Amino acid sequence: MRTLGFTILSLLLAACSAESVMTGSDVTGYVNPLIGTDFTGNTYPGAQVPFGMVQLSPDNGLPGWDRIAGYYYPDSTIAGFSHTHLSGTGAGDLYDISYMPVMLPAKEAEEPLGIHSRFSHDDEEAAAGYYRVRLTDYDINVELTATERCGIQRYTFPSGQAAVILNLAKAMNWDATQDSKISVVDSVTVEGYRFSDGWARNQRLWFRSRFSRAWDSIEVVSTPIIKDGVEIGKGDVAYFYFTTTDNEQITVATAISCTGEEGAKLNLEAEASENDFDKYRSQAHDAWQRALSAVSVESDNEADKTKFYTAMYHSMLAPTIYDDVDGSYMGPDNKVHKADRWNNYGTFSLWDTYRAAHPLMTYLQPQRTGDFVQSLVAFGRQNGRLPVWNFQASETDMMIGYHSVPVIVDAYMKGMIPDSLAAEALDLCVSTANLDGYRQIGEYKSLGYVPYDLVDEHNSDNWSMSKTLEYAYDDYCIALMADKMGRKDIADEFYARSQNYRNVFNPATGFMQPRATNGEFLPDFNPEDYSEHICESNAWQYLWSVQHDVDGLIDLMGGKERFLQKLDSMMTFNPTEDSSLPIFSTGMIGQYVQGNEPSHHVIYLFNNAGRPDLTQKYISEVVNELYDVTPAGLCGNEDCGQTSAWFVFSAMGFYPVNPVSGVYELGTPLFKSMELRLDNGKTFKVTAPNLSKENIYVKSATLDGVPYEKTFITHDMIMNGSHLELEMSPNPVKNL
Repeated sequence: MRTLGFTILSLLLAACSAESVMTGSDVTGYVNPLIGTDFTGNTYPGAQVPFGMVQLSPDNGLPGWDRIAGYYYPDSTIAGFSHTHLSGTGAGDLYDISYMPVMLPAKEAEEPLGIHSRFSHDDEEAAAGYYRVRLTDYDINVELTATERCGIQRYTFPSGQAAVILNLAKAMNWDATQDSKISVVDSVTVEGYRFSDGWARNQRLWFRSRFSRAWDSIEVVSTPIIKDGVEIGKGDVAYFYFTTTDNEQITVATAISCTGEEGAKLNLEAEASENDFDKYRSQAHDAWQRALSAVSVESDNEADKTKFYTAMYHSMLAPTIYDDVDGSYMGPDNKVHKADRWNNYGTFSLWDTYRAAHPLMTYLQPQRTGDFVQSLVAFGRQNGRLPVWNFQASETDMMIGYHSVPVIVDAYMKGMIPDSLAAEALDLCVSTANLDGYRQIGEYKSLGYVPYDLVDEHNSDNWSMSKTLEYAYDDYCIALMADKMGRKDIADEFYARSQNYRNVFNPATGFMQPRATNGEFLPDFNPEDYSEHICESNAWQYLWSVQHDVDGLIDLMGGKERFLQKLDSMMTFNPTEDSSLPIFSTGMIGQYVQGNEPSHHVIYLFNNAGRPDLTQKYISEVVNELYDVTPAGLCGNEDCGQTSAWFVFSAMGFYPVNPVSGVYELGTPLFKSMELRLDNGKTFKVTAPNLSKENIYVKSATLDGVPYEKTFITHDMIMNGSHLELEMSPNPVKNL
């Protein structure tokens, strides 16, 4: 039995800004959407409701990896406010339905910037569901808020000749307009579409916009879009002209739809029928307040609260709603389908989010969790396989594994999906795992590993060793679900497949190592190398990707002592000054990388080696030094909530090393008191009354008043509303 010893987080961070200070019980005041907009976070600061289809946010107007989310804090220009964005993915797409208010003559630079304005962070605000900025060159105040399917903008103009520009030809980064259309409905309403190609292939988005007053005149300019010497469509740009008085306000409400103009019209009528910006801002605020109030914390450290509630906020930006108010949505088969008593969702960054973001939502958003599973199953039904990384009715095939599986299985094991859906879900899990011609699954099945010397059309990145480990984990998940459903034949097959991780372990080097078709391990192997055989990592980082069988990995490595030595080496073996590190290797402690997902569970493995004090030590270091309240406060890509979900779980004091197991490894809490309010009406509590900067380890613990000596808790304990109380100490507790 593993025994308990915990380290507290002592955060020496800058005080949060006045905008981040909570008043009363309004926890939304602790959300700072500017966190992550600098460095590698790739987040956007604009307006969105929880999981909303609309992400209305400013775009700086320049391409580049730093501007993947449209906005980069060090920039000083804004060239539009578009309605769709990706949160921290490292992939540049969307930026649909871009509006820009100006005073004439507009300030224009060479493309790609085009018409733009300067702005200052001194005259900018970002809050949950709200964004405001003053466009310096025009003295126009822009405010943004949103409903689930609508973006609402309010412009406050000076007196003079003004224009609002709707640019459907505008494209950035990986995104390119293929065709567009703007049609006048009446004196205050336009509708149309923007079709584009990029990371999401063949993306189709329709819109309907309503102005709060009639424009004086309108001009629509269409530019041919040429591809391979052939005109494939048009890029429409509309100029709405107004003569404005000083401080005159014009509101623009825009609905988007993935099904057609009628869908956009329906969404606008249902969600934003009035020209009342303040009403929708208040509704957005209330939606975030409800979502964030699922967890309450006690602390005198305002920065800790800002980090925590901003992380919760970031964890609930994706997946995103992808249906109209009547349930209609576009499937990957390019047909319109209808969700019946559930909402369809897209934007599933599954290689990232299966680890912590989706498990977190089983507590914070259990109703949506069921809808997430419905959405994954529906996509699999319509596309012939479960999604890997899907959004906008498109499978991007980004990253590896078939990680819809753990999301489905976690929800099933926690009783969140009905048996009728579970049966179809299991069939899709099995058929997806048996697509022999896809990403070397056939070789994985026949050899017991993915060989590095075979490349197919779906395998341009190779990543063979990582695929083996990711497939083995997903296979375990399938076995677990089948076992519970009484499908012993499937369970036995996939339990056996889940042991394939052993086939890429080389006892001569002590690492997982790429292996050729003939069985030989890759020669000249260096575990520090970032190679084509390992996905966004090196062999140090992927060694531990056996979340489903940590005890088996310990045995494979020669026992607990050797396992502990290797873990300790990972955390202390620093890259040399001349090491060439890739862009995703950020937030490093030794070879550990908090900025990328394969490392996220590794610190908690010290528990399994009898050294929970080291888990606590490193958890404290990560939360202290690698997360803060500045725009550069995320140490890596946000990745649709995973980077922040790691922080939320860790701050609460526990983490799902194996997300489908119903077991959570204990670390150390950030707060003297944390209460997780559950959908069943119960409250799970973690308290540490004598928590302080000096008292950073747990001397003892009780669970519901009874002495507790384990280094993990279970899903049932959480759902029963248990109370874990920790007595803190300045001295570590070791148990070898």
